[in-house]
Amino acid sequence: MAQATATDLSAPSQSAPETANTSASTQFPAIKIGTRRSALAQVQARSIEAQLKKVHPDRTYEICPVLAQGDKDKVTPLQILSQGENAKSLWTGELEAMLAAGDLDMIQHCLKDMPTQLPDDLKLGVILEREDPRDVLIVSPRLPKDTILASLPAGSTIGTSSVRRSAQLRRLYPGLKFADLRGNVGTRLAKLDAEDSPYAAIILAAAGIKRMGWENRITQYLTSGNGGMLHAVGQGALALEIRKDDEKMQELVLKIKCEKTTRACSAERALLRALEGGCSVPIGVETSWRGGKGLAIGIQPPKDFDKHGQPLEEPEPDLDDQELVLKTLVVSVDGKEHVEYETARKVRSTEEAEVLGRDVARILLDKGADKILSGINKEKLWAAKKQQEERAATAA
Repeated sequence: MAQATATDLSAPSQSAPETANTSASTQFPAIKIGTRRSALAQVQARSIEAQLKKVHPDRTYEICPVLAQGDKDKVTPLQILSQGENAKSLWTGELEAMLAAGDLDMIQHCLKDMPTQLPDDLKLGVILEREDPRDVLIVSPRLPKDTILASLPAGSTIGTSSVRRSAQLRRLYPGLKFADLRGNVGTRLAKLDAEDSPYAAIILAAAGIKRMGWENRITQYLTSGNGGMLHAVGQGALALEIRKDDEKMQELVLKIKCEKTTRACSAERALLRALEGGCSVPIGVETSWRGGKGLAIGIQPPKDFDKHGQPLEEPEPDLDDQELVLKTLVVSVDGKEHVEYETARKVRSTEEAEVLGRDVARILLDKGADKILSGINKEKLWAAKKQQEERAATAA
């Protein structure tokens, strides 16, 4: 297994586009796309820029990296940073202020980091086609390449700052240990690869690894049926936030909208909003489409082959004729309590998808999810404060 080096984990070699004031063929000003400063965020921004150029080749674009609040403090546990109003703006606050002021035309987000409640003068303009939404296991280069969750030695430490991930894994793998791990994708891989690393493995989102071109580091893809892991709401999808009154920008971005992803993620976000109204609820979801070519959680094998053994192309049924399958799971921090529910329904619009999400949220609450979520919030804050005190004592 290739080890990640400092060179491997730096920002991609190509730099952000040069600032352009106006388009070459028109007098339109350059469209300013706000994004976080990480290498992954800028790779994603360039991907969105490329898609916009295909449908609007007469316009120019400027990528504007901004250091988000959540990126400034690499020491304080996320559970402390995301208390109160900070929970809504940990990754988006600075960018949204610039968007509202007119300094940006749009903001590129990972949908999973985007709050379900946005400022009154801003809105979610479009959701793009989803990359692989699954979580993945990446094991230390010191372990055998075929190591999976189930074969990790007892007492192995998994690096993750996600309560959702650690809670789900404690439920199925009580012999594993967990330690906080923060930083961008490259930083996390470097911490795993370090000679004195305390981590046997780390859990990351497949989408980020694939967008950075580091698929060779993936040891195991995790789903409800493989590893017992449901992903985060909106994971794998990119979104653009715009001003509510900016009709021209709304018209521009709609040409890169993915309807299938929009409906699935709208159901997920409505579920999350109904449960607590923020992006910090550690709920696992898994959405797929029944009746189409395959599931959203991975590539499916073809149903038939021609006489030469080549897979036959299958026509995709109309999206309105397919069912959206929604799996959900809420687990206590210690993994001992959980509530889960699965349902399927045809959703012929974003509005119908949101109704599905709210309906599932009510069922989860009736089954006891509210008590689990209340306990999680208390426990994760206590654990974060304890961690902070330990660091302060060590520093003294």
